[in-house]
Amino acid sequence: MSRLKELMLSSPRLTLAVAESLTSGGVQAGVGRISGASNFFLGGITAYTIDQKVRHLGVDRAGAAAVNCVSAAVAEQMARGVCALFGSDLGVATTGYAEPSPEQGVAVPFAWWAVAYRPGTSAAQIVTGKIECPGAARVEVQQRVTEAALAALVAWLEDFRAERM
Repeated sequence: MSRLKELMLSSPRLTLAVAESLTSGGVQAGVGRISGASNFFLGGITAYTIDQKVRHLGVDRAGAAAVNCVSAAVAEQMARGVCALFGSDLGVATTGYAEPSPEQGVAVPFAWWAVAYRPGTSAAQIVTGKIECPGAARVEVQQRVTEAALAALVAWLEDFRAERM
């Protein structure tokens, strides 16, 4: 996590906000464990229901309802939405299934994560990814998704910093 701190505080300094669903605050807790996080972490929201995702993060209700709030597009909207909500440069989002859900046709737990960069008034740049967790228990899925989202943020920041050298 010291790498995340180093990358966030390099020039130009960036700010971060987090929107979570299945990780239930795990990403926020991971960032909050970093000494000096208050220098870049603006906060986060755990929005479990479609109503909260729509209300606070600007997620498209019809699109989200069609996929039970679990898709790359929903993760992207959540990441963009949390940037807008907190006024941050970067937003990280997670959404998925922490357990199999036969009624939704989900045999294997999986999640989508997204990292959005919102430079000023420019359109957001977004990267997404999917992680599957066959055989993993609920808490293990949440931990793996948290780690994947934070690793994606670090990878994005490394690329961002390398482009500016």
